[in-house]
Amino acid sequence: MADLPSETETFITELDAAVEAHMEWTRRILRCAVLRTAPDKDVLDPLAHTLCRFGVWFMANQGHFEALNAPAARRVEAAHRTMHDAIRSICAHIMSGQPGRNADLEDFEQSQSELIGLLASFKTLILSSALRSDPLTGLPLRYGIENDFALYQKEARRNRTQLYVVLIDVDHFKRVNDTYGHPVGDKVLCHLVGTLKGSLRSNEPLYRFGGEEFLWLLKCKSADEAEQSARRVLTTIGTTPVPITDNTSLALTVTLGLARVGESEDLSSAISRADLALYEGKKSGRNRFVVAPS
Repeated sequence: MADLPSETETFITELDAAVEAHMEWTRRILRCAVLRTAPDKDVLDPLAHTLCRFGVWFMANQGHFEALNAPAARRVEAAHRTMHDAIRSICAHIMSGQPGRNADLEDFEQSQSELIGLLASFKTLILSSALRSDPLTGLPLRYGIENDFALYQKEARRNRTQLYVVLIDVDHFKRVNDTYGHPVGDKVLCHLVGTLKGSLRSNEPLYRFGGEEFLWLLKCKSADEAEQSARRVLTTIGTTPVPITDNTSLALTVTLGLARVGESEDLSSAISRADLALYEGKKSGRNRFVVAPS
């Protein structure tokens, strides 16, 4: 999992550990059934599903699960509780010298199977989402642009507004890496993304398009508004230096290429025009924006 963001790698490791802890809990139940040993509080307590290691971890991270898939998160909670209820009933019967009930055993087996399947699905979803995000900046990679582009283009047609594809490239980024090293280069990119997020509207997605290049889907009502937005980005980046050390900061500029999206234009065409505009901006001195001909 070396290419995963550290927080995702930690979450997956904790998920695996919590699942393994619950499998160990199941093995303890088997010992209770076979050897008639008294189970612990995380078996017999009516709230045992909140006391076992998995239950404690799941409750602490329930918001994360709900953000990914709220109905499935509720099913995890229900299946886990059903497991505990069934096992508590089985152990209570065994400890009183009676055989366990078949219905309880079936409930346990079905809920355990459901729980394991749900957690496997969540793990796949988490890994899939992580691999579609840039580990360094946390931005989505280019995989999701096509769908967002289609939705925003449709919205622009419906509302009679404008959509622009904007390519943003860090000026002289190779010089930054060569002078300060790649760790500082990474810091510059993260700083840039943080600055951009503070400058762009929340409903305007930003993607890491490759290297030091980013793609922005800009929604606006007019060409003048698009140019004002581009100027705002240039000013914000240019007046927000990157702190390198306590006493040193690095001035940063970017160049933007803008292409207004046609009503029926496809994404690749809009990106190509924005790229040509970006090239013109680089060639004419950087730290500026150029709008591609419509």
